[in-house]
Amino acid sequence: MQTGKNVIVGLDTSASPLLVAVQAGEKTAARRQKGIKQERLLFPVMSRALTACESTLQDVKKVCIVRGPGRFTGIRIGLTFASMMKYLNQAEVYGATLFEIIRRQVVVSATFKRFQKQYPDGALGVVLHAFREEYFLQIFDGKNGAPMWLSREELLARLAAYTHPIMLAGTDKNNADLDGLLGNKYPLAAPRDSRVRPQTLLAMAQDDTLKQDALEPLYLKPARFELITPK
Repeated sequence: MQTGKNVIVGLDTSASPLLVAVQAGEKTAARRQKGIKQERLLFPVMSRALTACESTLQDVKKVCIVRGPGRFTGIRIGLTFASMMKYLNQAEVYGATLFEIIRRQVVVSATFKRFQKQYPDGALGVVLHAFREEYFLQIFDGKNGAPMWLSREELLARLAAYTHPIMLAGTDKNNADLDGLLGNKYPLAAPRDSRVRPQTLLAMAQDDTLKQDALEPLYLKPARFELITPK
């Protein structure tokens, strides 16, 4: 069915669950699907979201993807889909990191505004579980701090050594809240602001600053490589 609509797609393939968000005029739909074989899940999930908005792939004119960090294969799936839409539909492509998406959600929240009022020199840090006992971290404090991949011990030490007040957002293993990892040592963003929301991806497909490097993946180097020596 060709409708001629200008459809926006938001896509997060960086980890499970897969997230697809679609906006067609005043209609929006979002679908999530758990599973690691996202190359098999993407188009069935995409089809359900598009159908709910009475649209098809041919109608897609804007795509916003998560370009990392996360599973290598998952990130490549999002990049490939966006490249395909750019080539076939001349769609505009936007890309954002998980750090940038969560930051966008948190900084407009009442919780962060209260924190900022109390601590004008405070910063926001985004912590995301990476693999086993390792984590991603980026601190937004105006110093252009680069994202990092750290062991659990390195993460906790780095946060403890940070000299300014800091609020943390993000998720632990199995998409759990951060309080299990951090306890009550730091103020935490609301759980709903610490996970990618469909409407945020759709809104970011209107932000022209995200066109630059949209198809450049963010791959972070692991905190350490374990060398197993045969006995």
